Amino acid sequence: MKAVSLKQLKDELTHKSAAELKELCLHLSKFKKENKELLTYLLFESHDEERYILSVKEHVDVLFTEINTKSYFYIRKSVRKILTLTKKYIRYSKKKETEVELLLHFCAKLKEFKPSIKRSPRLQNTFDRQIILIKKAISTLHEDLQYDYQLEIENLLET
Repeated sequence: MKAVSLKQLKDELTHKSAAELKELCLHLSKFKKENKELLTYLLFESHDEERYILSVKEHVDVLFTEINTKSYFYIRKSVRKILTLTKKYIRYSKKKETEVELLLHFCAKLKEFKPSIKRSPRLQNTFDRQIILIKKAISTLHEDLQYDYQLEIENLLET
């Protein structure tokens, strides 16, 4: 089965009633956990972005405490998993401020992680790539926010 274009989907959705749209959304949420999480964000959390960012940060903090530190292999694997999860939460929001906040938090947690990421070139590269992505996202924000976030990046890179 081939999926139709986004335009065709939009056109078809305009012809549906509210009850039919509700049924389609519920049906869609049953297929993938990601769809259900996105609906949860859109319906319950999108109106309060600060609380959403805070809850994601708390979740990331918990995941960092659960990392197996026996070898760098397990550390890298866990860090990649946390980063993937963080990026998924960023995709739900689609706001650059949220992206910057969450990636800065991820990088701060990675920087303060023990054993140090400086001993693992792969972890250091992951950190460096995220800093580059943060700078790219910051460049699209308002000047005042750019300055504030730039200071945070400098503090992160100094330590």
